[in-house]
Amino acid sequence: MTFIKSWEDFEKAAEKLYLANPMKVRYTMKYRHIDGALVLKFTDDAVCLQYRTEVQQDMKKIDRFMTNLMRHMVSSDK
Repeated sequence: MTFIKSWEDFEKAAEKLYLANPMKVRYTMKYRHIDGALVLKFTDDAVCLQYRTEVQQDMKKIDRFMTNLMRHMVSSDK
């Protein structure tokens, strides 16, 4: 599995993956203390998207993205 280098590319691809099939997509967020890195992984069992960061400032971007996804998840629009 490869990592997407750009946060913007990862964000767009992950949102597109979620909107394509919201009932199938899942994500994990894992902190690797050894590396000091946060790893995000989105998958629908056919496509796997990964992003890795060691930069503290990326946490705000990740938080905004997760908030946006939660809004999609709780909205009644299909």
